[in-house]
Amino acid sequence: QVQLVESGGGLVQAGGSLRLSCAASGRTFSRYAMGWFRQAPGKEREFVGAIGWSGGSTYYADSAKGRFTISRDDAKNTVYIEMNSLKPEDTAVYYCAASNGGYVSLIQGRYDYWGQGTQVTVSS
Repeated sequence: QVQLVESGGGLVQAGGSLRLSCAASGRTFSRYAMGWFRQAPGKEREFVGAIGWSGGSTYYADSAKGRFTISRDDAKNTVYIEMNSLKPEDTAVYYCAASNGGYVSLIQGRYDYWGQGTQVTVSS
């Protein structure tokens, strides 16, 4: 069982930056692929980006490419998403998720564990 806890959300002005963290329990964190998803009000949850086991690969949604960077620190059992040049349309609850498969995926069903989410609000 893996427990995930996101932190770092908040209110930021358009053009600003935020770094979200996701701390995981468990001793095999490095074996999991980690994904970030988000859900805006009235919309379905969508893929933002993911990083493979031990940071071997990353994959981003088009909306995140060039602005967001995902990294992981396996020694700290933590994955991060650095978000720059934030836009009002980035406003959402951001979730991290862990996949036993180890490889990046944009498919929500391939993730086995989910955090509770952290709110990110970008004001114009």
